[in-house]
Amino acid sequence: EVQLVESGGGLVQAGGSLTLSCAASGSTFDDYAIGWFRQAPGKEREDVSCIQFNNGMTYYADSVRGRFTISSDNAENTVYLQMNSLKPEDTAVYYCAARGHGYGCHGLPAEYDYWGQGTQVSVSP
Repeated sequence: EVQLVESGGGLVQAGGSLTLSCAASGSTFDDYAIGWFRQAPGKEREDVSCIQFNNGMTYYADSVRGRFTISSDNAENTVYLQMNSLKPEDTAVYYCAARGHGYGCHGLPAEYDYWGQGTQVSVSP
């Protein structure tokens, strides 16, 4: 069974940086896309970024483009989200999710098959 484990969250001041990791196990991930989503209190879960393991194609939400960078270590089945110039509005629980069968990245959470437990990111003013 596919398992996803996030790490790297924490508390940082505005303008600071954090790097999140998503370690995947339980399958071969060549035809998977790994997405990062976030959910703030009282808000819906929203897409942040995504990467396709097979060709390295990436996607970013407008709110994070230019500040966040997604990357993957295919040998380790790990995806990273480097977050720079963090803002208080980036505060949320961040989740990674896996979408298989070669379907690629998608912006809707319902399109993903597996989810991690989430990691809290808090950005103070």
